[in-house]
Amino acid sequence: MSNNSSVAVGSFQQQISFRVLLVQILVAIFLCINMLLIVTFFKKECFHTSTRYILFAVMLMSDSFVLVLSNLMVLVNFLQFTIQVWLCTVISIVTLLYVMVTPVTLTAMTLERYVAICLPLRHAELCSTRRSMHCILVIHGISSVPCLLTFSIFFATASFELYQQRALCSVEMFLLQPWQRHFRSAISQFYFLIMCIILVFCYIQIVKVAKAASGENKQSTQKGMRTVILHAFQLLLCLIQLWSPFTEDAALKADFTLFMDIRYCNYLLFSVAPRCLSPLIYGLRDEMFFLALKNNICLRFEKRYTF
Repeated sequence: MSNNSSVAVGSFQQQISFRVLLVQILVAIFLCINMLLIVTFFKKECFHTSTRYILFAVMLMSDSFVLVLSNLMVLVNFLQFTIQVWLCTVISIVTLLYVMVTPVTLTAMTLERYVAICLPLRHAELCSTRRSMHCILVIHGISSVPCLLTFSIFFATASFELYQQRALCSVEMFLLQPWQRHFRSAISQFYFLIMCIILVFCYIQIVKVAKAASGENKQSTQKGMRTVILHAFQLLLCLIQLWSPFTEDAALKADFTLFMDIRYCNYLLFSVAPRCLSPLIYGLRDEMFFLALKNNICLRFEKRYTF
C-alpha cells in the first residue's frame, strides 16, 4: 500500500515538473518574440507617431510584465518557496494591474480601428501622438481600479504583523473575507460587460462601412474588420481570465487535483495564449511592421556574421 502511494506521489511530482518545464519553454519563446517586436518599434521613428503602433507597444510591454511576474509566481509555488507578505503584495499589485492593462488596451485599439474606418476625417485629430500619451494614462488608470479596490480593503483589514509573515504567494491570500470574493466578482463582471459592449458596437459600425465601401476602401475596411475579429478573440480569452477564479474556487471545494489541473489550463489558455496572439495580429499581419521586423532580423544576422 505504501509502495503504491509513493509511486502515485512520484508520478504526480513528475507531472508537475513537466508542466512547469513546458511553461518555462513557452514563456521564454514568447518573451524573446515580444522583446524583438519592442526593439523593432523603438528603432523605427515612424511607429512613434501612430496610435495603433503605440498602443501595440504598450500591450507588448504589459504582456511581457505579466509573463515574467506570473511565471515567477508559478516557480515560487512549485518550489514551495515562502516569501514575506509585503513582497508578495508588491508582486501581486503589479501583476493584477498589467493583467487588466492588456484587455483595456485591446479595447482602446478596437476604438482606434473604429475611428480610422468609420471617422477617417477625424482620425488625425482624435488619434494624435499627444492624445495617445493621454490614452496610455487613461488605460493604466482604468486598469488600476480593480487592483486598488481589492488591496485597499486588504490594507484596511489586515494587521501590521501580517506583512512580516512568510507565506506562499497567491492573490487568494488577500481575500480575507468571503464578501471580498463577491466584490471582486462584481468588478470583473462590470468590466466584462463594458468591454463586450464597446467591441460589439465597433464591429457593427465597421461592418456597415464595409458594406457601403467599394474598391480599395472596401479592401482596407475588410482588413480592419478582420483585425477587429482577432481583437475580439484575443479580448475574449483575456476576459475569460477574469472568470477563472470562480471555476478554480469550485474545483478546490471538490478536489485538489482537479483544482491544480484547472488552474494550469486556465493559466495556459487565458494568460499565456492571449499574449502570444499579439505578435500574430500586428507583428506578422501588418505589412509595415513585418517589413521593419524582417529588416531588423536581417541586420542582426549580417552584424553577427560580419564579426
